[in-house]
Amino acid sequence: MIIQRERYLKEIRAVTGKQIIKVLTGMRRVGKSTLLQQIQEALIASGVAVDQIISVNFELMEYEPINEYHELDRYIRERMVNTERYYVFLDEIQEVSGFEKVVNSLNAEGNAELFITGSNSRLLSGELATYLTGRYYAIEILPLSFMEILSLDPKDEREQALLRYLRTGGLPGILHFEIEAIRRNHLLDMYQSILLKDIIGRYHIRNVDLLQRFMRCIMHNIGQTFSAGTITKYLKSEGRRFSKETIYQYIDAAKQAYLIHGVPRYDIKGKELLKTNEKYFINDLGLRSLFFDNEQDISQVLENLVYLHLRGKGYEIYIGKYQEKEVDFITVRANEKQYIQVAYLLAEPATIEREFSVLEQIDDNYPKLVLSLDRVNRSRNGIIHRNLIDFLLDRLVHGIEGCS
Repeated sequence: MIIQRERYLKEIRAVTGKQIIKVLTGMRRVGKSTLLQQIQEALIASGVAVDQIISVNFELMEYEPINEYHELDRYIRERMVNTERYYVFLDEIQEVSGFEKVVNSLNAEGNAELFITGSNSRLLSGELATYLTGRYYAIEILPLSFMEILSLDPKDEREQALLRYLRTGGLPGILHFEIEAIRRNHLLDMYQSILLKDIIGRYHIRNVDLLQRFMRCIMHNIGQTFSAGTITKYLKSEGRRFSKETIYQYIDAAKQAYLIHGVPRYDIKGKELLKTNEKYFINDLGLRSLFFDNEQDISQVLENLVYLHLRGKGYEIYIGKYQEKEVDFITVRANEKQYIQVAYLLAEPATIEREFSVLEQIDDNYPKLVLSLDRVNRSRNGIIHRNLIDFLLDRLVHGIEGCS
């Protein structure tokens, strides 16, 4: 089953035809290859000849002989046999050492339009950034959102669909399997592939067991303030020892592979970015469900879900600190800002007070939202309470995006 991911296709269409390199980044198996295929199909439908499309997927063994930038350059140029415009698609390009030289040269010559993908965020750092400053357009591809999954069966009961999504996540490969046990095995294979190819292999990590324990610790504590000391103590209790430097190495590797996302903290009153105690969120909740019960940890998991929704909307995201209290998210885009609290249910007076009171203390006019699965509207004192599922489905009300 192939989903037309219109939010990405629309963005790609807007830059197609322009002499900039289109870079699709994101975790392995989120659907980058499928998007490349859909772009190629759209080009052919618009009248581009098949011979003008050159496509290479470096995950396939047949392209291993050109896994070196001189050979790659030769392979492409042998297929550019006339002066027509060519469309070059290079999938998982990070497998080619020195690829940026080929990409830069082809783009500079002007008769090729390039689309490349990679599963490591360092694709856009180092030499590539130096070579291509101002000459590429990057799009991060996330797993399928809850809205995209629900669109497959719009008649599905929303609450049940949400709980199912929390168990299975949004990696497109799961759509091929209906039996939950098979989906789970498929998710486990994908998770191990990410660890092996994008973390262990790339960063030459020797202690695989320790890395796996560390990742489970991060997954267990999504949405919790991070401390290297806390993780050190946790692993020490299991009879494992390693340094804070190793912890930060593992965090960096997992972030580079898009397996987790780090969110910095911002002091709202002091108006400064804090250097310590950021939070981490998993890129796909189905991967977390391999090791933990997402329904049992519903509050943390819903916070993670909202984070992924906000990231997909292109916001800058921060964790807010106001005196001794915390705001789950501050989102910024251009001149827009909003404060967001996430709760499972506002069933108890103490919960209502905790979620609303910190927002009531913030003395500015930016929108302030509390999200929960309640159907009853508990908005008060200018703070808008909205149903979390409506928020995920991008309903609009009163000009506030993502709310209904």
